[in-house]
Amino acid sequence: MMTKDEELMFGMSKEDIQEQYIESLTARLSGLEMVVASILSDAQELLSMGRAESARKQMNIAKFVLFEMMDAKRGEEA
Repeated sequence: MMTKDEELMFGMSKEDIQEQYIESLTARLSGLEMVVASILSDAQELLSMGRAESARKQMNIAKFVLFEMMDAKRGEEA
């Protein structure tokens, strides 16, 4: 279930981000860095169409994925 904060920040739940982006085929084959690049490309396209709010949410999703990557890296170093 998506919280109000998740709706405002991402437009989807954190669980959905995990499933659709972090556990995606693209992530497994090309890495999360490529997933982030793809999300940011989508945000650029949305901006070019004048859809700033949707672009903002895509950028927040990209940041969420980056933070998950950073947390995983910290876990590996511990």
